[in-house]
Formats: sequence, structure tokens, C-alpha cells
Amino acid sequence: MARIFITGSTDGLGLAAARSLIADGHEVVLHARRTERRAAIGEVADQVRGVLIGDLSRAKDVRSIAAQANAIGRMDAVIHNAGIYHAPVRGQTSEGHAVTIAVNLLAPYMLTALMERPDRLIYISSGLHRGGGDGALNDIDWTERAWDAGGAYAESKLYVTALAFTLARRWPKVLSNAVDPGWVRTKMGGASAPVDIATGARTQTWLAGSGNPAAKVSGRYWHHMRQEESAPAAMDAGVQDRLIGKLKELTGVDLF
Repeated sequence: MARIFITGSTDGLGLAAARSLIADGHEVVLHARRTERRAAIGEVADQVRGVLIGDLSRAKDVRSIAAQANAIGRMDAVIHNAGIYHAPVRGQTSEGHAVTIAVNLLAPYMLTALMERPDRLIYISSGLHRGGGDGALNDIDWTERAWDAGGAYAESKLYVTALAFTLARRWPKVLSNAVDPGWVRTKMGGASAPVDIATGARTQTWLAGSGNPAAKVSGRYWHHMRQEESAPAAMDAGVQDRLIGKLKELTGVDLF
């Protein structure tokens, strides 16, 4: 039995992954943005190890989530599931960051650095990451460019994919992978999305908890239980190292 933490897990893909992992006998720790979101979990609340509370767009809360997780004990696996897709405006967190970038990229980076190191890390990416540019890392917080919601999302997923590959390279004892769940029928994806929620959650659930040797790989990009090629920039060690420097600069948190 593994202890597995899932961010953004009061609904959608996160909750679906939690239900599946619980059914397989794993100990699951959930995350909710606000205390009142616990109610959305329903009967699952009685089946989990805990529900960590905090807003991933706020650095103070991210630090609190990491502390809450560490108080429970080291996780065997972490699924970085939480994300924002189509923010109509840049917004601004209390630290001045674009909200999409804070939730999709800065929070996973900070949690990875601040939590006790697990055996497995899974970062939710998107096929749209291939449209996230060439990894130039210019203005990744969108302070100079005109806001482009789709472009910001694609870039955030390019860079979180690069983060997954960085960790696979730098932490050889940790299995670190990126997963594209597809366009899934969730609150984010909408009712017209072609992928059902069980299919969308299956790969990250398998990577987090399976004892199958096929799941014990690292530095791969997955889509519906198959390995695929990611954007070349995500696999570029130079891009990866520069990205870590940028994330350290933006968060004040050192990963390595």
C-alpha cells in the first residue's frame, strides 16, 4: 500500500484518481483550496488519510500545504493534478505572479522542493504543451507581454513537463513522469470533451500506485497509458537548467 497525495482533488480528475487509488487499497491524501470544499468530496472524506487545505496561487499557502503533508509523513507518490486552463485575464497573486503560472508551475515546483522527497512524481501536462514555444524562457510570468490565456496555459504545461524531466535526470532514485490526460469531460474540460473521466485519470493513477515494472520508469511523457514524444524543448537539458534558475528566482525556493 502506498501513501499518495493528489493536488486539486475535490472534483474532476483528482477526485477520480483518488477513488481509484482508494479502491486499490492505497492511503490517499487529498487537497482542497478552501475548507468548505471538503463537502464536495462526499463519502470519500471518510476514506482518506487527510485533506490538506490551501490556495495554490498563494506562496504562503503552498508552504503550508507542504508543511501539512510533511506532518503526515513522507508520501510514496505525489500527483500534481491541480491546474487552471483559461484565465481571461492575467490576474495577480499576492506575490504579483500571473495566477495561471502560479498554480500550474510555481506551486508544483515549490511543493516538490518543500515536501519530503517521494518515490514517484507525476505532473499533469497537456498535449497543448507542444504549442508552448521553444523554451526561450522569456517573460515566463507574463509581466511584459500582452496576456494570452491559451499561450500562458501552453507555456505552463511545457515548463511543468520540463520540470518532470529535470527531476528524472537530477534525482535518479525518483520516478518522475508527465501525463497528458487528454481533453476530459470535467468542469475544466466541459461537457463536450471527448474523453471520459475514468480514461483521463487512468494513467496517472497507474504511475502513482502500480507495482507493474512497466510503470516503474522515469522521464517519460504519457498519454492514455502510452509513451509519446514531448516537445523537444521539454527534453533539452539546457532549457531544464535555465528553467530551474528562473523558478528559484520567482519563488525564492531552492530545489537543488
